[in-house]
Amino acid sequence: MSRRWRIETALAALLRERGIPSLDELITILVMGREPSLATQVVEALLNNETYFFRDRAPFDLLSRSALPKLMQRRAATKRLTIWSAGCSTGQEAYSLAMLFAEDPVKWAGWTIDILGTDVSEAVVRRAREGQYSQFEVQRGLGINQMIRWFEETENGWRAVEPLRRTVRFQVQNLLEPAPHPGKFDIVLCRNVLLYLNSERRGVVFDRIADAMVPDGWLMLGAGETVIGQTRRFEADSEARGLYRRTGTDLPQIAVGA
Repeated sequence: MSRRWRIETALAALLRERGIPSLDELITILVMGREPSLATQVVEALLNNETYFFRDRAPFDLLSRSALPKLMQRRAATKRLTIWSAGCSTGQEAYSLAMLFAEDPVKWAGWTIDILGTDVSEAVVRRAREGQYSQFEVQRGLGINQMIRWFEETENGWRAVEPLRRTVRFQVQNLLEPAPHPGKFDIVLCRNVLLYLNSERRGVVFDRIADAMVPDGWLMLGAGETVIGQTRRFEADSEARGLYRRTGTDLPQIAVGA
């Protein structure tokens, strides 16, 4: 009953807008397929797009301290990294990743860093591409120096500066479908997304992600998510708590800082 109440609350504005008298009537319309665009609107209304820059901070510190130094050595020949922010919402996570690299330009000079943000919601992907945020949104997770350096004030709030926007691309993507181009990602962040899926669909998502990763890549989940009991495609990385790697992969031992 509590879940139905939450659904009705989330869809109340849409029901009023479309003149649909009840949730049951909405379900009937969706099942009959009379209005295909309505299904997209329902998905948009039900999605939880809560996010902010450098959310929870510790995961980004973990990437900077553990994953990125190792990948920098392993990819020294190609000087290329591909990162996928899955379920990126309005883009703060993807832009946070871009800032990690942009704030250390000497270290990453000559590297090609491809950051892709995807989400099932067309509306939030449009917002992410625009890189436009309110005063409240741009202050969440950013220090004043980062805010001033990477965002410019506009009539509608604050917008990510063009050099930062240029380093990130966004597209609509359902995690239950095959992974986006180019695949073979070095790092995949899929944080606070699996919480909303049942166990069967979680298994599908883990398979999609595993197939899209390079053998020595890493997966990062949200604090309340795990691969334990969910999939056999991933296992916890014993040297980097909070990161997961594909099972059956022997990673080369690299001493960070060597």
